[in-house]
Amino acid sequence: MGRITEDLIRRNAEHNDCVIFSLEELSLHQQEIERLEHIDKWCRDLKILYLQNNLIGKIENVSKLKKLEYLNLALNNIEKVENLEGCEGLTKLDLTINFIGELSSIKTLRHNIHLKELFLMGNPCADFDGYRQFVVATLQQLKWLDGKEIERSERIQALQNFPVIEQQIREQEKAYCLKRAKDKEEAQRKLQEDADEGKKERSQPGFDGRWYTDIGAPLPSSVESKDLQAPEIQEGECNRKKVEDEEDDLEFWNKPSLFTPESRLETLRHMEKQRKAQEKLSDKKKKVKPARTLITEDGKALNVNEPKLDFSLKDDEKRKQIVLDLAVYRYLDTSLIDVDVRPTYVRVLVKGKPFQLVLPAEVKPDSSSAKRSQTTGHLVICMPKVDEVITGCPPASKPVASTLDSSRERKTESAE
Repeated sequence: MGRITEDLIRRNAEHNDCVIFSLEELSLHQQEIERLEHIDKWCRDLKILYLQNNLIGKIENVSKLKKLEYLNLALNNIEKVENLEGCEGLTKLDLTINFIGELSSIKTLRHNIHLKELFLMGNPCADFDGYRQFVVATLQQLKWLDGKEIERSERIQALQNFPVIEQQIREQEKAYCLKRAKDKEEAQRKLQEDADEGKKERSQPGFDGRWYTDIGAPLPSSVESKDLQAPEIQEGECNRKKVEDEEDDLEFWNKPSLFTPESRLETLRHMEKQRKAQEKLSDKKKKVKPARTLITEDGKALNVNEPKLDFSLKDDEKRKQIVLDLAVYRYLDTSLIDVDVRPTYVRVLVKGKPFQLVLPAEVKPDSSSAKRSQTTGHLVICMPKVDEVITGCPPASKPVASTLDSSRERKTESAE
């Protein structure tokens, strides 16, 4: 589950050059945040704060945000309105689809004299008889409730009926609190059962492929050869595990569940567990690609073209040299190219992928040069033959950075 960290805030403060102390708007929605913390210390100038669709269970650590005007806490696990008295500039508060059952807790918002808009739809308290009248009469500074404008006549009527409505709300709150206490006990009991079941599974011999009866004894051959199983067996185990996970997942989603903060947390944890299991399964399926053979055991060089580049090899009799023209990508940074000339072959690494070519004649590595064309970006390697004198490289190319030439970087230019 996520936490509010300085790094998280900076990543969401790009519009302010990643400076957090002067932030006026911050969006931390859908981060699986469970606790509201640090923001009142790091971002004192905030005016707009988006925290919707997280797992926040309590409104806290925002009392120092004096300039805060809009706070969005929709789709969280909040059960009570509290700790907002210090937000003196608050004009809009969104608490849509939370778990607020203590409707009387909105009385703490009387201190927020600038509060004009409030959203409580989707909360248990919104189903109470007299809900709207209670809110309208309690928070007389409000202009809008759940997106609907509060008429003057509506407020007068709510104030006249307030004593009766308040009594009704208290009775409904009491009933809700009793039901909520039972839900918490049931969730706690289920959590304990799941934990006990997990411990029981882990205590069984062979749970993770090992035997615990005699830790000094050698492991059975079946365990020792676990990592040496045939690919078909490993694939079969992966498929079996995948089917079991799918069955468990289907059972979880088909199981009846109450809409409570605990059930939301359980759902998120289940999804996290499934994600980790899927990643683990994918890691097992991954096969380590063997390193490509460039030189055989008897020392023979092989022709290899892993980057799949076009090339031409020319035996320049006039200049007594062999010229390799390799069509590397035109805008490829030269620092990603590494050239190695040997007497009988030439090797070029392009972004780590080897290109190797056996030469028709022996060459002088120390006298060789590598250049890139300014027009095409091709890599041209000139390799003088042994016991021959070269007169120069083709004039169409200019020297650029490589392991055999200058180490200076340059930008490829078009000579149109």
